[in-house]
Amino acid sequence: MTAEEARGPRPPAPVRALLALLVCGIEALLLAWALGGLDRLLAHPRALALIACWAVAAEVLAWGAPVRSRSAVARASEGRLGLLALGLVPVAVAPLAAYGERIQLWPLPGGEVLRWTGVAIAALGLGLRILAMRALGARFSPTLAVQQEHRLETGGLYARVRHPGYVGTVLASLGAALTFGSVLGLIPVAVVMLLLAARVRREEAMLAEHFGEGWREYHARSGAFWPRFGDVRR
Repeated sequence: MTAEEARGPRPPAPVRALLALLVCGIEALLLAWALGGLDRLLAHPRALALIACWAVAAEVLAWGAPVRSRSAVARASEGRLGLLALGLVPVAVAPLAAYGERIQLWPLPGGEVLRWTGVAIAALGLGLRILAMRALGARFSPTLAVQQEHRLETGGLYARVRHPGYVGTVLASLGAALTFGSVLGLIPVAVVMLLLAARVRREEAMLAEHFGEGWREYHARSGAFWPRFGDVRR
């Protein structure tokens, strides 16, 4: 029995919603610290808009996330350190970028237009991540696993891009960095991209072994992160 299978039933939706708000509160406190205090956070429209995006996305997932299957038939090895990094590095993007803005370290050009565009990109990334998870339904897993009766998803968001959820993660991180307009925030974004690229290699090796020719045909007509146009037959 795996650790994921050994867990009891997931908490009810109201409990998940409260936990999501708690996590958002912690992220907001980190952002307040980076900006120099709660008063500066409350006087920062872009920061408040970004927090609102986080809160909405967290609540949507808390109330509407599909129940994951616990019967994995194939898994790819993945170290706990890598999983921890994938969870924590994106969280560091906004505080680092906000700190860079506060001390005027490596400011990006573009002024308010670029920074509000960052908020929009973050919202787009969070939405894409949620839609990708919903498309997978019970097949979604935070670990690299193929579930029992797993069907290869090749339509919708996945028709031209094999990992739209990861694209959403990158966009959400990039948007958070641009919201505060400091190159300092782009450093953890680059780390996120490297971590995801390494994860994709392991994940795709697992999928190729499990799905065989079906995976190879899908791989040939789609891109990992960037759309590949052409034959997108399901």
